[in-house]
Amino acid sequence: MRRTGTNLPKVGQYNRAVVLDQIQLADGISRVEIAESTGLTPQTVSGIVRRLITEGIVREDGAAASSGGKPRTRLRVNADAGLAVGVHFDPFQLSCVVTDLLGRPLVKLQQPVVPGASPAEITATIAGLVEDMLATTGVARDRVLGLGLATPGPIDQALGALVGPPQLMGWTRVALKDMLVEATGLPVTLDNDATAAAIGECWAGAGRGVADFAYFFFGAGVGGGLILDNQVYRGGSMNAAEFGHQSVQPDGPECYCGNHGCLESLISPNALVAASGLGTYAALRQGVVDGDPMAVKVVEVAAAHLATAVVNVANILDIDLVVLGGHGLRHLETRFRDATARALATRPLARSIRTVRVEVSPLGADAAMVGAAALVLHTTYSPQVSDLLSL
Repeated sequence: MRRTGTNLPKVGQYNRAVVLDQIQLADGISRVEIAESTGLTPQTVSGIVRRLITEGIVREDGAAASSGGKPRTRLRVNADAGLAVGVHFDPFQLSCVVTDLLGRPLVKLQQPVVPGASPAEITATIAGLVEDMLATTGVARDRVLGLGLATPGPIDQALGALVGPPQLMGWTRVALKDMLVEATGLPVTLDNDATAAAIGECWAGAGRGVADFAYFFFGAGVGGGLILDNQVYRGGSMNAAEFGHQSVQPDGPECYCGNHGCLESLISPNALVAASGLGTYAALRQGVVDGDPMAVKVVEVAAAHLATAVVNVANILDIDLVVLGGHGLRHLETRFRDATARALATRPLARSIRTVRVEVSPLGADAAMVGAAALVLHTTYSPQVSDLLSL
């Protein structure tokens, strides 16, 4: 599905983002091709491209053969024109990255989270890691577009606050966004880790160029992100896609959310460890690699629960792609993907029309961290329908 622009007045910023979006996705596209794919006039495209080149965001890179006339100049994003900082705040670990404009990591740092650390302590630790990374890259701070922060939900987007994340006791309406702005001096974009990871897939992963897909994030729990018609779908409270809280076993265990048989309560690392009796998640995953019958059985049951949840999402949203990712998926990717692929081939109502694809994220365990940096790039450069609606 192509993303179209508009030639109406007062939408120059949106059209600029549409053009840049096409250049970023194609990694080599002419002005004529941009006009054809967006519906913008050649004159509009040429004017926008000229300004992007002047700003250093886009560069001309050789020529491609055309069907007639002179060769068409290819356009690419100048990846070195700016940097984004991404931070994933997991209850057990802080992961940080600096990326270029294409979402490619330049430097990464990780540090365990001290149990019971206060918001002020976490803020100071993040600020220190950011300073260390920027010193390592040796770049001027004025090249940094901002800091993206991916955290557990739920999140109050209006306040930039974490609202009682279940694994962070005492964190009630913590205005972490403002705290980090003050501590780092950088613009901060905040989102939940699963949505951030989904945005990361748009920029540098399996979701590039896909208009409609669902992202299942596996960390300490199970979260989700939704991209619908090329836009992040957030819902009324800005906390949509809580896939981990689908009830897939009505008589199942009670979940901390108050429901019973939630997907997360059945397939989270803690749930799988408890079911297997193997003591740690690392032992469970190694047991699956080694073919231990108990470990394999526990994971196969979990994969079946996941498949049911994915089919529900596919039936409701009619998406093109499901992406599985996050650090909690490591060593279990194949079994979860295969069970999901079998279910998507045989169970959705629209299966006779087309089969929904399922892919493991190429970003792997770095999905939320890279996604956090992509929050900055997405906010800065991607066309937002809300920009048009506000005119």
